[in-house]
Amino acid sequence: MFTALALVTGGAAVTGAGPALAAPTTPAVQAEKPTPAPAKADPNLLKNAGFENGLSPWSCSGDSGTTGTPAHSGTAALKAAPSGLDNARCAQTVAVKPGSAYRLSAWVQGSYVYLGASGTGTTDVSTWTPGSGSDWKELTTSFTTGPDTTSVTVYTHGWYGQSAYLADDITLTGPGGTDPGDPGDPVPATPGGLTAGRTTSSSVDLSWTPVTGATGYQVYRDGTKAQSATGASATVTGLTPSTTYRFQVTALNAAGESPRSAEITVTTAAAGGQQPTVPKHAVTGYWQNFDNGAKVQRISDVQSQYDIIAVAFADATSTPGAVDFTLDPGLRYAEADFRADIAAKQAAGKSVVISVGGERGSVRVNDAASAANFADSVYKLMRKYGFDGVDIDLENGIDPTYMTQALRALSAKAGDKLVITMAPQTLDMQSTSAGYFKTALNIKDILTVVNTQFYNSGSMLGCDGKVYSQGSVDFLTALACIQLEGGLAPSQVGLGLPASPRGAGSGYVAPSVVNSALDCLAKGTGCGSFKPAKTYPGIRGAMTWSTNWDASNGNAWSNAVGPHVHGLP
Repeated sequence: MFTALALVTGGAAVTGAGPALAAPTTPAVQAEKPTPAPAKADPNLLKNAGFENGLSPWSCSGDSGTTGTPAHSGTAALKAAPSGLDNARCAQTVAVKPGSAYRLSAWVQGSYVYLGASGTGTTDVSTWTPGSGSDWKELTTSFTTGPDTTSVTVYTHGWYGQSAYLADDITLTGPGGTDPGDPGDPVPATPGGLTAGRTTSSSVDLSWTPVTGATGYQVYRDGTKAQSATGASATVTGLTPSTTYRFQVTALNAAGESPRSAEITVTTAAAGGQQPTVPKHAVTGYWQNFDNGAKVQRISDVQSQYDIIAVAFADATSTPGAVDFTLDPGLRYAEADFRADIAAKQAAGKSVVISVGGERGSVRVNDAASAANFADSVYKLMRKYGFDGVDIDLENGIDPTYMTQALRALSAKAGDKLVITMAPQTLDMQSTSAGYFKTALNIKDILTVVNTQFYNSGSMLGCDGKVYSQGSVDFLTALACIQLEGGLAPSQVGLGLPASPRGAGSGYVAPSVVNSALDCLAKGTGCGSFKPAKTYPGIRGAMTWSTNWDASNGNAWSNAVGPHVHGLP
């Protein structure tokens, strides 16, 4: 998948002045004016802010952070290195007081270094520098907490494809809150953001926003305690098909139980079913969890012609095979809104899957342990966000034995309505002996669709043994024919193309060319020099990179291809 990234600002640096010193009062009888006492500096609320004691309590994504030199002060600084799709985010959560003003600053060194705070309860802030060379540069910003905010997360991160950055003397000043680890914690706050994710005929996945100081949670069904949870998600089972239920959740700690959350209602699927289901002819679009110059979107902004929305991308972790997902802070997209937007798309009959890989993806599934980690972590994301399945977009090799094992394990967890899509490059689908093709055939009974990327490719062999150049009807039809005649069902084959010339390095074709290729394969009309020996009216449809590039181009791609796909026989 083409994912060349550009950079956007996440806020603006601000400056602030310290408190003014009041003029001292001179006693009536006094020979000399006393020297005023210095103003007391606000304490730094962050722990180990100068990284003199290693990393703790800071945590860095993908084990990207270490301590090293040079330091801005003292003997050590944070050193974190972006890798692949990991931007080396290092963060610390700190207790604060509601409705209070705070100032955040840090000294940084390197290219495209970010400083920010999330979970403020108002407007999350960030600031960045495009580069400071070998000089230290101070970043500053400020924020005011919301009326119910008791903790915020302070973070730094670099940027994709950049070298390691340094950060030191990170400072957060303002009123300190109650540390959740201190004895005498108050009863935790009421959980917010309760959302229903994947729903079957007998179960529903629930998730909510974590509460500072909570050690557990209680889920209520129709006003009665249903089950407890240690984290901010739970799967409620044993439900009746086609039945509406009411759910609430509370937070617990040693001090007691919070008030119940706002109530949501969920209706289970009909017996033997799960919603949504992929239509006979479908359009797939990738949604970018980053800003690379294409129009920034929320899931709710994705054009209605898309039947499958692939969220790009999940991130590799330090555990072999395991993945995670974090919304790009630069998008300013709250997690609760993201989950709610996914649920709304599903209510409209769409499927939303998490895509693993991309051009810079570094996920490796090459043994039994990593296969199990992959299945467990993807299913965890499905439960947390409500994803309907997974998209495999690994462009740096795939082990068919263990990826098959991983996807079958995921299917066993998720059920028979799991959506599995794949987006191999053209080279990966030239032969049934290739790893991607093998994997697709191995999971044919649970596979939804393979949307081959017919771009960034050059010339390739068609199923007739002739060489075809990308950018033509013949290239699309002759190469799709390999899959159609190689063992995949027509419903498992889709044509992947960029939504605009800027969406890929090469291989863009006008939407009319995509439609002609679909007609050639489905009906035998609109073909070029290559005409398949038979038609495939069940062909699934088309895919594009990306919904963002499509939106940047006035949704010209989906407005033309979408109705055509949905009108196929």
